[in-house]
Amino acid sequence: MENSRRTFIKQSAIFAAATYAGTMGLSAKSYGRIIGANDRVRVGIVGFSDRFKDTLLPCFLNHSKELNFDVVGLSDLWNYRRELGVAHLKEKFGHDIQSCRNNDELYAMKDLDVVIISTADFQHALHTIEAVKANCDAYIEKPFAETMDDAKAALKAVKASKQIVQIGSQRRSGENYSNAAKYIQDGKFGPITAVDLVWNVNQPGRWRRPDLVAKLKEEDIDWKRFLLNRPADAYDPRKYLEYRLFWPYSSGMPGQWMSHQIDTVHWFTKLHHPRSVVANGGIYTWKDGRKNWDTMVAVFDYGQPNTTDGFQVTFTSRMQNSVGDVGEVYYANGGELNLITNKVSPKGGLKEKEAAAMGMKANLLPDFDLTKTEIKTATGANMGGDPLTSAHMRNWMECIRSRKTPNAPVEAGYSHSIANIMTNAAVRTGAKATFDESRQEVIANGKVFKY
Repeated sequence: MENSRRTFIKQSAIFAAATYAGTMGLSAKSYGRIIGANDRVRVGIVGFSDRFKDTLLPCFLNHSKELNFDVVGLSDLWNYRRELGVAHLKEKFGHDIQSCRNNDELYAMKDLDVVIISTADFQHALHTIEAVKANCDAYIEKPFAETMDDAKAALKAVKASKQIVQIGSQRRSGENYSNAAKYIQDGKFGPITAVDLVWNVNQPGRWRRPDLVAKLKEEDIDWKRFLLNRPADAYDPRKYLEYRLFWPYSSGMPGQWMSHQIDTVHWFTKLHHPRSVVANGGIYTWKDGRKNWDTMVAVFDYGQPNTTDGFQVTFTSRMQNSVGDVGEVYYANGGELNLITNKVSPKGGLKEKEAAAMGMKANLLPDFDLTKTEIKTATGANMGGDPLTSAHMRNWMECIRSRKTPNAPVEAGYSHSIANIMTNAAVRTGAKATFDESRQEVIANGKVFKY
């Protein structure tokens, strides 16, 4: 029988692995599916979302011709968005796009190689499982998972596969963040004493889709397929389109925003999750029927387990005043590492007078630029092919060909999910949330947190 292209690639890769794994320094598993340098990589789109249309697609188009990637199919549960998506992609790529009512139809396509997943927050982990089981590499928007059951299942599926999975934590592909990671890991910064994370906007329409909500009819979607493993719920177009406002479809601020910033803490320190979290949140301004907060504060304790060393991280977010904007600042006894200005400075460091009072020496960091180029992450109105996401998309595309580990592997998504779920648990229960290492579960009020 004549082998399909995918089978041929897989068999060739296995043979290559047995022959060259030792000399190339890569495991046999990493050779699971090497696509030839001249082969076109066929891409499927899971969800024609605003995030995909306005950011991921422009970033993909920045590199698709050079790296020989091509979109061939799109899956979306809503016929209206599916038709819009197919028309938009046909215009961009100049050829027909396979229209799929669901992911079963998408993965039934012949020789699909990779997928880009930008669906509802709670669906990411389960859609990741579908992708790797279909032998497709995947770019998955964050948050990776909103429950530990989903996070554990998706991590297990990815680790058991041979697929290249990139989590959409694009800071990991930024020059400034890479330089910050190296600066801290090389010991130049000294022990971290605190981290301030902030994400403030003033957007009454953030995560709202009233015009689309008015268009959506129950008969136009598969509501049960949308719910996946969430509890049975009556059809609600707002939960379908404005899911970021409603738990358990999204945690809102932790999953959407904090997941980016807390990931830098894990990356820079090589810690996998907080020791504990306390948090509070409320709906103070935008009383529009939402269930997720428009204001929140979380305080994390980070450090090695069962030790007294460590540091505190705070995450603050509000949706009714943008003062403070978006940024991360790391503090040490000698100064600060500021990812808003992209500079290390002695600001706040121990000065000579204060040190001398206790017979100590001054401790002031030298000035250091983390980048020569101004870099700003896309936020809200500033969407588009931003440099961080573009670099992140390229890294994933290059790793698909090289079979190297991408900048934000599945473990990064698993770690940020733990922090997000701990935060969500702390706010919803009013109790300190901790993490049980042996069971890999979030604990609050003495119970495993589920919903």
